[in-house]
Amino acid sequence: MTKNKKTIGYIIGGGLKESFRARLTVSAQNAQEGAFVVIENANWRYYGLVTDIQLGATDPRFADEQTEARLPASIAKALHGQTLYTNLEILPALMQDIGPDPVSAEYEKWREENPEDPKPLPVKTVPPHHSSVELARPEHIAGIFGEPSDKNFIIGYTREQNHPVCIDLEKFVQRSSGIFGATGTGKSFLTRAVLAGLIHYNRASVLVFDMHNEYGFDDTASDTGLRVVGLKNKFAAKVRVVGLGGGAKIRGSAPDFNLEISESDVATSDIELLGRELDLKETTATTLDALWNSFKRDWFSEFKAMTQEVITTEDGKKVPANGSVAAWANANGVNVMAAEALQNKLRRLFNKAYIVSKPAADSIHEIISALESGQHVVLSFGEHETDLDYLFVSNLLTRRIREAWEKKTNGFRSTGKDEPKQLVIVIEEAHKLLNREMASQTTFATIARELRKYYVTLLVIDQRPSQIYDEVMSQLGTRISGWLGDDDDIHAVLSGLSGREALRGMLARLQPKEEVLLLGWGVPMPLPVKSRRYDDEFWKELLGASGKKGREQNLKELGF
Repeated sequence: MTKNKKTIGYIIGGGLKESFRARLTVSAQNAQEGAFVVIENANWRYYGLVTDIQLGATDPRFADEQTEARLPASIAKALHGQTLYTNLEILPALMQDIGPDPVSAEYEKWREENPEDPKPLPVKTVPPHHSSVELARPEHIAGIFGEPSDKNFIIGYTREQNHPVCIDLEKFVQRSSGIFGATGTGKSFLTRAVLAGLIHYNRASVLVFDMHNEYGFDDTASDTGLRVVGLKNKFAAKVRVVGLGGGAKIRGSAPDFNLEISESDVATSDIELLGRELDLKETTATTLDALWNSFKRDWFSEFKAMTQEVITTEDGKKVPANGSVAAWANANGVNVMAAEALQNKLRRLFNKAYIVSKPAADSIHEIISALESGQHVVLSFGEHETDLDYLFVSNLLTRRIREAWEKKTNGFRSTGKDEPKQLVIVIEEAHKLLNREMASQTTFATIARELRKYYVTLLVIDQRPSQIYDEVMSQLGTRISGWLGDDDDIHAVLSGLSGREALRGMLARLQPKEEVLLLGWGVPMPLPVKSRRYDDEFWKELLGASGKKGREQNLKELGF
């Protein structure tokens, strides 16, 4: 261990309410913003993050004058070492009891009392002056983020030394999470990699609302023109691709089955959630309530079939025709103009080809059954890529899933049998569903706030996190963010986190591609990493490692 130690400096100041300050003993090029460093002294090890690098001088004149131009090289070098220096600002994240010196008499007693290394804790004290600072070694990173395994998925690598950094998949799915970044930063590629890990290691069932048909079948990268492997390609038996509408094709390929929504499956609450998209008025709720009271589950088809015809009587009066909206409204004490206006606005839904009176199969039930059994579903919207399609279908399907999982969870808590499968619902362009106006109404906001206890969480992908409602953002346990150029978006991603001011500049200075900052409840400490590439090498590592492990297990069971 000591042999591999690479000391880069020593502590010269700082405190709990501010960053630690360290004096560099190596070139400034040996450390960079975001570096994962370790501080050791006596019985404690501190883990921290470099948030700033500062040049200093014992006297400003030494910094102003170029001594190397007027003094011999040997003297100039010695003078530089004594009068010019570089300091690090280190954001402390964790501290860990590492016991007495292993060669001391007290070490054996400490080890008996602590057969396993104590877990890292939040920082409660400070290291003494001149404690050594070093770049984190692989064992330090593994001690904090875990060794790569079927539980710990490699999400990226440290920027300085390329050591693997993992996320705990079990912990990751227990709370809702988010992947953020400006357009073109690689959010979709990183999301594919994370989903591949969840599917491969069977940590949760996954439902992807694939608005742009990117996740199921193979795609082509817009910037490189290279093939991007779809999840169905690698997990043919585990992933079911569902196309929206009868006979739908996804990138020329036939889905496993198609989703057709029965008119009787449309609830009035599904329409109320479209208030912003359809520009519905305050009277809509009253009209919908009257429709439900009149027709129950047939309200959608009955309202669709109504006309707005007016007939003229023999005495020249104009009256509503039988079967018209006005006739129904008059009979049920509903404002005629409000009812007719609602029907006009609902024509955008009445004309949707995927809403039918008699579907060929109960595909909503088939989706729920697949998820309950541990399979994974990618719902591709095909040609139905409008915001209305996305809002309506995702809300309706999620409402049904919520009902199913609540029922299953309550049954499990009563009997102790048939524990529900953990479910992760993936939504792109989340701000369209979780903005301030929609968040209080959508099923997704309810999931983020309440359904963790029912085994359902969200994975939201978005380029404008500032437009997601604050209350929903606060529920996101793990946040993985690429570069963001807008101050409001940066503020939203860091909201509720300690040390956010120190992390703010770090997030703004990430590379535009393939660098992300890991944050939040799902990771032990913040850390910028080079994100794992989603390419052939990724699949070779993911599937090959599992194959090797499986072969070793088979040999063990056979007695070898």
